[in-house]
Amino acid sequence: MENQCFNPYLPSWEYIPDGEPHIFDGRVYVYGSHDRAGGWVFCLNDYVCWSAAVGDLTNWRYEGVIYKKTNDPLNTGGQMVLYAPDVTKGPDGRYYLYYVLDKANVVSIAVCDYPAGQYEFYGYVRYPDGVRLGERENDEPQFDPGVMTEGNLTYLYTGFCGHGDSSRSGCFATVLFPDMLTIKEEPKIIIPGNCYGEGTSFYQHEYFEAASIRKVNGLYYLIYSSTPMTELCYAVSKYPTHGFTYGGVIVSNCDLHIDTYKKAEKHAYMLGNNHGSICEINNKWYIFYHRMTNGTWFSRQGMMEEIKISGDGAIKQVEMTSMGANGKPLAGFGEYPAYIACNLYHETDGDYFPRITQDGNDGDTDPAYITGITDGCVVGFKYFSFTGLKKITILTRGYNRGTFEVRLTLNGECHGQIPIVSSNIWTEFSTLVTIPDGVNALYLIYRSESKNGASIKALRFD
Repeated sequence: MENQCFNPYLPSWEYIPDGEPHIFDGRVYVYGSHDRAGGWVFCLNDYVCWSAAVGDLTNWRYEGVIYKKTNDPLNTGGQMVLYAPDVTKGPDGRYYLYYVLDKANVVSIAVCDYPAGQYEFYGYVRYPDGVRLGERENDEPQFDPGVMTEGNLTYLYTGFCGHGDSSRSGCFATVLFPDMLTIKEEPKIIIPGNCYGEGTSFYQHEYFEAASIRKVNGLYYLIYSSTPMTELCYAVSKYPTHGFTYGGVIVSNCDLHIDTYKKAEKHAYMLGNNHGSICEINNKWYIFYHRMTNGTWFSRQGMMEEIKISGDGAIKQVEMTSMGANGKPLAGFGEYPAYIACNLYHETDGDYFPRITQDGNDGDTDPAYITGITDGCVVGFKYFSFTGLKKITILTRGYNRGTFEVRLTLNGECHGQIPIVSSNIWTEFSTLVTIPDGVNALYLIYRSESKNGASIKALRFD
């Protein structure tokens, strides 16, 4: 299906979580961590970059490795990993990459003449006396730097607040001199952590991690991951370093709070941490975030959804979708990869989720697929525009025998049943359907007496 956008927006074998989108010279560049397929911890790979022309989000270009974890003088042996970064264009026209190593308490900086060139180590954020931020007495460890440059000043936002950890205060804002290293205004708390939110507008949505800053219509938006971890929230202020108030949830990577097709607190995808930001691309706003794959937190994929910023500055929470930045429902004909499913969960067992996975090793380019589909599991896609649909075919394999019910709503009419039988190789199974014309979600709900799980690699509409 050419010339359409899907989620995830990058190839199914690429794992770029913590996405920070920025537009430079007519292209949107996404900077993020780099997970590994089947990884055992977060962020095992070096930083890479992907970019796309602002007018064509269907065509993402791999820019290659832009920075290696061994480039940092604290990590020449490679024992630490590169956590979530951010990039800003400095007053000198160069591009500065801010990051934290997983076992270091300081903010490192690399620099490059181009948005996606080879970044070189530049230094550490430091006080005027040379002490590094994070190492002075009473400093809190640094984490998840978000940066924005305005004029000659750069605003740095950092912080991590684990659940119940009163030693962590919240999200800090720090102002840097034009050298991009030296602190001009010392850190101050702008959003409270989970131990300090009661009595504030942030209560129950306090700061957890993932600070990211944007300026929209003269207001500063601080995007962050809140106490529930799965959601990306926003706070708004007229000022970059104070006055922030809670705005709301933009997206949850398990559709927490969404009640349009399920109960609000039902997790419709494997829950996990979240990190991302907003970006205006070709006169539309998007939220970038990530989802879990491979049944683990350590193989995360980038996702994006279109959002609306209302006249009063508010952002309403959006659903996870399969169409992402497509701008309209996906065409209801032809073949689609199954990994674009946006809902994967069990009807009654809240702890069990089918998973996106891939054959082969990290970096292999075989398309991903869904596996671990057992009795009562839901595989959901949103949204398609159907016209004259007569048949649905799925490509499956596995030691299983059962039936996929075809539904447009979870509790609505069954529009067809796709029986499958055990197969060692990918095999097609079909059913005739009676699908009304129009825009709809598509749910495949599995029924089977077998305890073995089924897999789906593709679906086709005829």
